[in-house]
Amino acid sequence: MRTGSSIGVLGGMGPHAGFDLAVKITNQTRAATDHEHLPVVVLSVPHTIPDRSTFLLDRTQPSPIPALIDLAQQLERAGAGAIGIPCNTAHAAPILAPLVDALAARGSKIRVVDMIQETVRHIQETYPAVQRVGVLSTTAVYRLRLYADALKAAGLMTVAPDESMQETVVNPTIFDAAWGLKAQAHPVTAAARAHLLEAIAALKAQGAEAIILGCTELPLAVPEPAVDGLPMVDPTVVLARALIRETFPDKLRPLPAVRPTSSVPDV
Repeated sequence: MRTGSSIGVLGGMGPHAGFDLAVKITNQTRAATDHEHLPVVVLSVPHTIPDRSTFLLDRTQPSPIPALIDLAQQLERAGAGAIGIPCNTAHAAPILAPLVDALAARGSKIRVVDMIQETVRHIQETYPAVQRVGVLSTTAVYRLRLYADALKAAGLMTVAPDESMQETVVNPTIFDAAWGLKAQAHPVTAAARAHLLEAIAALKAQGAEAIILGCTELPLAVPEPAVDGLPMVDPTVVLARALIRETFPDKLRPLPAVRPTSSVPDV
């Protein structure tokens, strides 16, 4: 195990997602005792970070970038050598690129692991036969094509909801103030799970062979590794594994073998 370096979790977007990433780091670590687990620093200060979707869809709105820079530097001062941001929307180029550039300009040595790119790589390595990938996400990720462009660059096709389903089914699953996952993540409401299952069924009907749950709240509603035989890809698990690989690679648990009959790992 390396010394003098921890894994940093820049949380607060939404708040449950940061702690969910910390749990998944623990779950993906090869360890048999308390002392064999990894040092993880979690920083969750949600009230300081303006909404990412609001900013991306209207650049006159408050930017989350200054807060993310400050929090990343706090994590580095706390000993983090690499950080994960459990928020897909925060990986949009108008947010992530200025964050990385600003850290470099300030002499920071911390590494920001890109959850979008890691998720695409995970699909290629774990499900090599998959060509059509469904994506469920916030409307900002949907309209900015964060996953669609990354999948296209990897030679994969994207299956996405139509505009109506995105606005009336997927986005409310995340943001509805009464029953959405931002408002009620633990336990997840029956309405949120039902809406998400409806969207998954629609993408399967369109030919999706695997589905990326491309908002860090979505896996909370569908934690199963597969739904109706369709693999569910959880970018938070992918990010957890990438953070371990980048800091303490000898501590990364191997992925279970994929069953040929279902193409779904036994997790």
